[in-house]
Amino acid sequence: MTDTHVNASLNDEPIDDEIAEVLRDLTYPTNKDGIVDAARAAGASNDVIAVFDSLPEQDYANADAVEQLLGSNGGSGIAI
Repeated sequence: MTDTHVNASLNDEPIDDEIAEVLRDLTYPTNKDGIVDAARAAGASNDVIAVFDSLPEQDYANADAVEQLLGSNGGSGIAI
């Protein structure tokens, strides 16, 4: 018997790594469009771009501000 919950969480790790990499490389403050553009420029996967595209339209002072919103969308957040 396979525990699909464990497998699903393991599959999320590369996405979290991609998100963290994009957020680390950004120049702050930035807005949602700047984050999405940076993700595309970095060659991030479509899944990562979709995550950033779901962010509210607002300015973000730092990576922590983005991570808090990502974590509040039902995820556990991302360690940067």
